[in-house]
Amino acid sequence: MELIEYLRLQVEFGADEFLVETPLDRRAPPAAMAAATGEAAASAPMPEASIAPAQPARASRPASRPAGMPAGPAEAARLAESCDTLEALARAMAGFTGCSLRDTATQLVFADGAADAQTMLIGEAPGGEEDRAGRPFVGPAGQLLDRMFASIGLDRSQLRIANVVPWRPPGNRNPTDAEIAVCLPFLLRQIALVAPRRLVLLGAVAAKALLPEPDRQQGIRRLRGSFRDVAIPGLPDKLPALATYHPAYLLRMPAAKAESWLDLLSLRQALAEDLPATSLTPG
Repeated sequence: MELIEYLRLQVEFGADEFLVETPLDRRAPPAAMAAATGEAAASAPMPEASIAPAQPARASRPASRPAGMPAGPAEAARLAESCDTLEALARAMAGFTGCSLRDTATQLVFADGAADAQTMLIGEAPGGEEDRAGRPFVGPAGQLLDRMFASIGLDRSQLRIANVVPWRPPGNRNPTDAEIAVCLPFLLRQIALVAPRRLVLLGAVAAKALLPEPDRQQGIRRLRGSFRDVAIPGLPDKLPALATYHPAYLLRMPAAKAESWLDLLSLRQALAEDLPATSLTPG
């Protein structure tokens, strides 16, 4: 196989970037990048004196946070609870250094849609296109999502859309449990500030992050199709949450669209019961 064909095959398989053991700041000056990768050391002449051979240079890991600054879920919860507006929450998340995904992502992907939406959609994590655009669900999966909700009379101006993890994991992999744990306080605070009537959990990652413990042991095929109550800190009442397939899964498995359509009909009926005077137009 020719080299170009091999590279093209890797891209088709989803390997759209080369990963190293430690994240590198691509925005750093060229000299800093050379020092981090050991290229500068490789270009220096080797002395002939009887000096012990130098150890191979290691790429230095960029500091994830200033020295002495606490991080992790506890720090994320403290920051999130201190935010009284969505704007303040977005600023706090942009400055948060307790999640290593921030070092490899292009930017924070905060949210999209109405700040007072009655329905809030929760995805898993940004992909490559979302990472570049800074908005959730803008790629092919997002286009399908728009069509799905348009079929029951809803568009983005009536929805709030966010992800469990607001930074893209390298290679579009699923976020780890530790990454979800450190990002979850920010999502919970955003839900509390929006105060929707209902949640839609798109995919297994979102469902298992937000649903109660007994439900987390089940797969998305068992979880989808029915509302389950979710407790959100800062809200007086539990929110009904509907789990369904992620649009990216539907692109890979079109046969599952029939089940997703039933889920959408359940959501439409529930919204009609919540807001009898709302302007849900026929799909």
